[in-house]
Amino acid sequence: MNKLACIILAAGEGTRMKSRYAKVAHPLAGKPLICYVVEAAKALEPERIVVVVGHDAERVKTVVGGDVDFVEQREQRGTGHAVMRAKEIFAGYQGDLLILSGDVPLITAETLRKLLETHRNAAAACTLLSAVVKDPSGYGRIIRRANGKLLKIVEEEDASLFEKAAEEINAGIYVFSAIRLFQAIERLSPENRQQEFYLTDVVGIFAGEGAPVEAVQVDDAREVFGINDREELARIEKILQQKIQS
Repeated sequence: MNKLACIILAAGEGTRMKSRYAKVAHPLAGKPLICYVVEAAKALEPERIVVVVGHDAERVKTVVGGDVDFVEQREQRGTGHAVMRAKEIFAGYQGDLLILSGDVPLITAETLRKLLETHRNAAAACTLLSAVVKDPSGYGRIIRRANGKLLKIVEEEDASLFEKAAEEINAGIYVFSAIRLFQAIERLSPENRQQEFYLTDVVGIFAGEGAPVEAVQVDDAREVFGINDREELARIEKILQQKIQS
């Protein structure tokens, strides 16, 4: 049976929330929004869950509680850099590595199981979640070859007008072969408009080398909506309350 571990990215300050609290510590239907992500991860029974913290780290550690490990990203230099911070913890680990965003609280264990199953059946280097939305603003775009195979992910800040027209977005949720991920992550460069190390660039590295990369589209795009400001928090709260009442 394949091994599974998980990294949850939760270091961001979330400046658009206009709060001194870490974004992922804000309450959503009675509990911190990151707790929904942790619960979904735990449902898969991974060997280990590592939460990458940064801004307001102690508060995030407190709301998440025990049964997980923490690693600190003191200088936020992108998602690729956040995963780099966890590399030492996973030294020698040879299983699958599920990477989640701490601000996507509607993700379900059922969808994560489907992602993991697809990854293992394809013996992929990476399998990611995507969604098709009418307004992809703010999300990285999935760029495919003419034959439908995934070519790369382009962050909005670096996308051309043609690439911005793509309606398939990256949900920021992945399964990697841990060994292949940590080998590839050393090759990342911050040569982009944000001057950050993008985890998404690992997907392009794999695809460029012909390594198998898969994408699983979610049936309901709302499941992968992230939260960046109070308006989005209120919108997700409404969706969650509807789910609870249904």
